[in-house]
Parts: sequence; C-alpha cells; structure tokens
Amino acid sequence: MRQVFISIAMLMAVLSCSRKAVDVQAITSLAQEQCLIMEQGLTESTMPRTFQDGKLVTSDLSWWCSGFYPGVCWYTYKLSGDPAMKDLALRQTAKILDVEKLNAEHDLGFQVMSSAGMAFNETGDSLYLKTIYAAADKLARRFSPVTGTIKSWNWEEGYPVIIDNMMNLELLTWASRQFDRPDWYEIALSHARTTMANHFREDYSSYHLVNYNPADGTVLRRQTVQGFADDSSWARGQAWGLYGFTMMYRETHLPEFLEQAEHIADYLLPLLKGRPVPAWDFCAPPESIAQDDASAAAIMASAFLELSSLTGKKAYFRQGEAILQALGSPHYLCLPGECSGFLLKHCTGHYKNHSEVDVPLSYADYYFLEALSRYK
Repeated sequence: MRQVFISIAMLMAVLSCSRKAVDVQAITSLAQEQCLIMEQGLTESTMPRTFQDGKLVTSDLSWWCSGFYPGVCWYTYKLSGDPAMKDLALRQTAKILDVEKLNAEHDLGFQVMSSAGMAFNETGDSLYLKTIYAAADKLARRFSPVTGTIKSWNWEEGYPVIIDNMMNLELLTWASRQFDRPDWYEIALSHARTTMANHFREDYSSYHLVNYNPADGTVLRRQTVQGFADDSSWARGQAWGLYGFTMMYRETHLPEFLEQAEHIADYLLPLLKGRPVPAWDFCAPPESIAQDDASAAAIMASAFLELSSLTGKKAYFRQGEAILQALGSPHYLCLPGECSGFLLKHCTGHYKNHSEVDVPLSYADYYFLEALSRYK
C-alpha cells in the first residue's frame, strides 16, 4: 500500500526551486506586511483559520488553531526585531489568555505554547504564567494511568489518542520545570513511550489514531482518520511524529526519544528526496497525488532543522533547507497583500472530508516561520 507517486511536472518544479537560496530577509518582510493585513480581518473573539473562495475564514477562540496567529506575530518579531510586530503579538496573545475559552480537548499545548508561551519567553512577564499553569493542569487531567496516555478526542467509545497529541507534551515538560510539577513530566514521558510502542509500524511510519480500551489499556483499533487509508502514511501525521519526538529529546535528553526521531527522519528522507513538499498522504492514489500539504512540509522543516542541531547530521539540515527553499518559492508563497495576510498556499487540512483543501492554514505559517528562525 505504501507507495509514492511523483508527477514529472512537480519533480521539475521542485528541482528548479531547489537551486534558489532561502531568502530569510525577504520572507520576514513579507510576514511583517501580512501580519498587519491579517489583523484587519479579525475581532476580539476571532482568529484566522484559512482563506477560501476569496475570503478570510476565521474561528472562535476555542478552535485548536487559535494560538498560531499570535505565534506567527511573535516569530515575525523575533526575525525582524520590529517593535510594531511585538505590539501586534501582545494584542493577539491577550485575546486567548483565558484558558476556559480555549479547547475542550487535548490541543491546549498548541494554543498556549504558541501564544502565551512565546510571550513569556520574549518578555519574561509573569502575567503569562497563570495561563500556562492552568492549561498544563487542564491537559494533565486528561491523562489515564490505565492507558498511559492523554485522551485526544472526547469520544464516547474507547480512549482515542492521535499522533498530533505528541505536540502538546511540550506544555507539560516546560510547565513541570517552571512550576516544580514532576508529575506533569512523568505524564509526558508515559504518553510519549506509549505512543512510541503503539502508533508506529516496522518502517516507522505511523497511524493517525490508536483507540484504547479505557478499562485495561489494550488497543481496540488503529486508524488513519485523515489519511488515504488506515495503513497509509498521512503526511502531516508523520510530521507530528518527527517533530514530537525531536522535541521530547530536547526536553528530556533521553536517548530513546532521539533514536525514535532519527528513525522517523530516516523513513522520511527518501520519500522527500524528489518532492520536499509532500502530497497530503505519501500513499495517495494517482487522482489525488498532486495535492500538496505545505503545512506538513513546514512542520517537517522545523523538525529536521532542530534534529540536525541535536545530532550534527548534515542530511537533516539539508532536508530542512530544501523544504524551506521550496516553500519560499512563488508556487507556495503568497504575494504581498494576497490571501488576507496568510503566508503559504497549497495546504491540506482534511482531504477525504473535502475540508480545507489547497488553502492557506494558520499552523503552516507558524511552523514555516519557526523553521526560518531555526535556519537563521
């Protein structure tokens, strides 16, 4: 099942853009302009979600992506040093400091570390610690010692855990140090180890979802909800895994997590060799193989660049750079004033549900700028 189809036209396009350097300064200037445009389309209770049919699509503050636009503003400030970007980031972060308004499931780490977490790191203002503590506490309460994991979705049947949830563990590891809560650290370790044991196949591709029996912790079934098939390799799922285990090694210095991250990276390298921005699923059928997921590419770029800094392996750096070169090309990068202020085009949210297909997405922009910051 896990085959890779590459069109000759796409191969020529990526080979062409691979000869161009990553112009961090030009992309930063674009981000400064786009961030200000984006703010004009928002209210005190909305955040950007996507741009579709010529219009900005917003979300409420509970949407799992609500923290990414503040994070885009923070990374634009980090890259540019522009005080106007700092002021914008502060305004947008202030909108989502009330944890009770945020996600009711597992995505608090996405929402809070990209906004309040970055705000605290950039300003040192203790104002943000209350939000981070409350979010970590709320996330930790979703942990089951029976399954050894944090529950992802509020399904009535079973105890579902998705690979995306690896990304939220940074909230717990960071908060455990800041607030002297070793129990939160242990929860993160348990979740990562259980995910490592049950989500991955022999080739280190991963399922999207593992549903556990909440009574005894056994696996009820494995699925790839947003991918082509249950046994296929959904591109963004592989990106979450690569990033999540790289982050867990950075946070814990435990070799088991570095080994896992490198296994995932080595699985991805040959798949990305001819196409640094992958299709939405590495096993997508011919009729949908042309549909890229720039969000998966951005997440991978950031993860590869961090993994290269942790291991010193040039192959990981070169892959991260190649992805940035592709994403920085005219094919993927929005023009100034285009897309209501988003940066990247050609992302895929949920292909099979015909939801957010071939559009900008806020988390793609966030991880793209994070990758540029690490590259710089």
